[in-house]
Amino acid sequence: MTHRFSRRSALIAGLGLALTPRNAHAFAPSEDELFGISLAQWSLHRTIGRGDLDPFDFPEHARDEFGIRSIEYVSSFYRGMASDFAALARLKQRVDDCGSKSLLIMVDGEGSLGDSDPSARDRAVERHFKWIAAASFLGCHSIRVNAHGDAEWEQRSELAASSLARLGQVGDEYGIDVIVENHGGLSSNGKWLSETIVRADHPRVGTLPDFGNFRIQGDEWYDRYQGMEELMPHARAVSAKSNEFAEDGSEKHSDYERMLRIVLDAGYRGFVGIEYEGGGLPEAEGIRKTQALLERVRAKLTPEY
Repeated sequence: MTHRFSRRSALIAGLGLALTPRNAHAFAPSEDELFGISLAQWSLHRTIGRGDLDPFDFPEHARDEFGIRSIEYVSSFYRGMASDFAALARLKQRVDDCGSKSLLIMVDGEGSLGDSDPSARDRAVERHFKWIAAASFLGCHSIRVNAHGDAEWEQRSELAASSLARLGQVGDEYGIDVIVENHGGLSSNGKWLSETIVRADHPRVGTLPDFGNFRIQGDEWYDRYQGMEELMPHARAVSAKSNEFAEDGSEKHSDYERMLRIVLDAGYRGFVGIEYEGGGLPEAEGIRKTQALLERVRAKLTPEY
């Protein structure tokens, strides 16, 4: 498998598709910002789903509508294009023309990395390889994956960790990190996910803590603040989930100041991604309210940090 991907890397490099190592400084906010603010494409999933926004117009839309030049993609909006380097080149050119930067790809629908069936698990791992190559070509630092499966606590952790370590090895070739979001089931249990990341034991493997995704199943929720504290030591990106807002502009479900203190106390100084998921406001308004809240809390916390 390693030899196969080494040949693939050589082929892509031979086509002029650079596989440059990750430069951490390229993904840091400006020096005068406590943290950067990026926009997750999922914030516009209804707009895109209605056909009101072409996914290839996302870089310009983020810049022109919200003044945001750091963006996060969702793989399902580019289905079938992960290995279409002509399409990826077109997207990359749009980003470059905007003076923007691509941060990561959120990868969904490629199988369960913790599947107890070895064949299904192997297929899931291999189906993520193309997104690692795509992320490298676009200039991202990471792909976000899910640690779903069908086994119980210990076995699922062992299986998911093994899959993540394999993806981390491929990530080494491409300069891409592999980060796991708390995204339902056991992955929304901060203790389980942090243990799984430690078990994977690969420098490319980390987390993407999401403020709101701590629902395990039904009405069972993990404490979101405890979860953030457990996941932040491994974080390579952060998602500021928002759903509903109070009259004062605060988010009804997550105390953003408390969340961002946890983020900053962990030493994180990268980008915090806006991910508006609510249905009560037009998506553009939800994005703007989330952006304003992040900016307000950032301004308050900057003198302390």
